[in-house]
Amino acid sequence: MSLSGASAIVGIGATEFSKASGRSELQLACEAVSAAIADAGLRPSDVDGMVTFTAESSSENHVARNVGIGDLSFFSRVPHGGGAACGTVAHAAAAIASGLAEVVVCWRAFNERSGERYGLGQADRPMDISADRAAYSWMTPYGLSTPAQWVAMFARRYMHEYGATSEDFGRVAVIDRAHAATNPQAWFHGRPITLAEHQESRWIAEPLHLLDCCQETDGGQALVVVSAERARDLPQKPAYVVGAAQGSGRDQHMMTSYYRPSISGLPEMGVVGRQLWGQSGLSPQDVQALVLYDHFTPFVLPQLEELGFCARGEARHFIADGHLDPGGPMPLNTHGGQLGEAYLHGMNGIAEAVRLVRGTSVNQPHEVGNVVVTAGTGVPTSGLVLGSR
Repeated sequence: MSLSGASAIVGIGATEFSKASGRSELQLACEAVSAAIADAGLRPSDVDGMVTFTAESSSENHVARNVGIGDLSFFSRVPHGGGAACGTVAHAAAAIASGLAEVVVCWRAFNERSGERYGLGQADRPMDISADRAAYSWMTPYGLSTPAQWVAMFARRYMHEYGATSEDFGRVAVIDRAHAATNPQAWFHGRPITLAEHQESRWIAEPLHLLDCCQETDGGQALVVVSAERARDLPQKPAYVVGAAQGSGRDQHMMTSYYRPSISGLPEMGVVGRQLWGQSGLSPQDVQALVLYDHFTPFVLPQLEELGFCARGEARHFIADGHLDPGGPMPLNTHGGQLGEAYLHGMNGIAEAVRLVRGTSVNQPHEVGNVVVTAGTGVPTSGLVLGSR
């Protein structure tokens, strides 16, 4: 059974992206799911499958009851925070290919700014007896308690091994904010930055500046996945799931994989990349746009390397040479990314990839045949190749 091309994303829907939504996460989820179903030209009663994150606070039964979804024959949750994003679509595609469901909704909604702020890390969280919390107990007493601090360790080693600089990381932020500046849905609409402004922004955890770190967002995003056959009868141009994969590397931790022989790469993304290219029969040369998970700019560079867009240690030159720039041959995060549009655990990036395939992005480049999308980095992760056929 082949997963490649058997299903397609046919609906996308989102709330506004804000810092104070003023409503519950359940309401945000219902708004996004309802909008995605309407965009697909379907009715809530057509949905028979639902997939979300283990981190999601609203269960499928509550969302289903509130939007009018009836019987469900498939439902699942994907763990590991932002690493789950593309995994939700992978689960949906597998369910459709195997006959477990016909119309699957994937969603994520949270008040990440006005509610639980992930950027605060572990230090003030209540103690529990989970294995993850026990693992963090080896880090937090030594000042490694927030995501920025965890990534800073990787970033410093990457700089040491490959000669990368803070300016190399900053170019990612500049590209994201340039795209966000022309996206009316982005939080940083109309507010581009220069590399000098990136360098002048305050330190968060050296070598990370403020402008290396993603924002915190209230909002919701949902997607609708159906079979390729059914997609042909729906109003929107399908974004076919050409490849869908999850990956966890050897000796994997949750953003603190410091005990591997090398900590300057993201081997879990390498696992994802090998599956994507194997499933799709494509290569990096067949991709016209990238939507890479950018919660922290340093992790964009090794993603390019693990996925084969450039050699190990060469991402800084690949970016500096303009490959990912607005108007470049392979533009990055045309919606503004999580640094510029919204931090929705990567689900808004999948929606942007759908728009790129449809030809409706506000920063639409030349004709796009295939888009690579990635999920959270530093954690067990996932990825997609979405295509026009």
